[in-house]
Amino acid sequence: MDYLVNLSTLPQDTKSPDAMAKAGVTIRRALPPELKLIVRWIGEHFGDAWASEATVAMTRQPPTCFIATREGKLIGFACHEATAPDFFGPTGVDESMRGLGVGRALLFASLNDLKTMGYGYAIIGDVGPSAFYEKAVGATPIPDSAPGIYAGMLKS
Repeated sequence: MDYLVNLSTLPQDTKSPDAMAKAGVTIRRALPPELKLIVRWIGEHFGDAWASEATVAMTRQPPTCFIATREGKLIGFACHEATAPDFFGPTGVDESMRGLGVGRALLFASLNDLKTMGYGYAIIGDVGPSAFYEKAVGATPIPDSAPGIYAGMLKS
């Protein structure tokens, strides 16, 4: 099921800056020269489908992919405008780095970018952890949205 986020009421992210500083994590927009490294990492950790979506996000100008780094290493990512306009995702954080607030920080980076692009709402496609999105940004389910945009997708 897809979820909707009202970007006009998106709360200020007051938690992430301190949490990321304490964890030694940097959140930033990815750079085009990092494309192969980022896409390879996503493929290894999350599979080819997400790596394909990230490739599209990385080739936009500016890239619509944010990354989380720690000690110069990639530990997470979040994309938007990858599969469809105004869509958030995919996003993922290395298992060993979960629980530090990295996913939340990446979510806010992407949603704020969508808001800056002029969107009033963002769509989170095929939501996994719905409670996380509901709590973090007030996301609400979109009725009758399953299977959504990914219906009929090729399988390997």
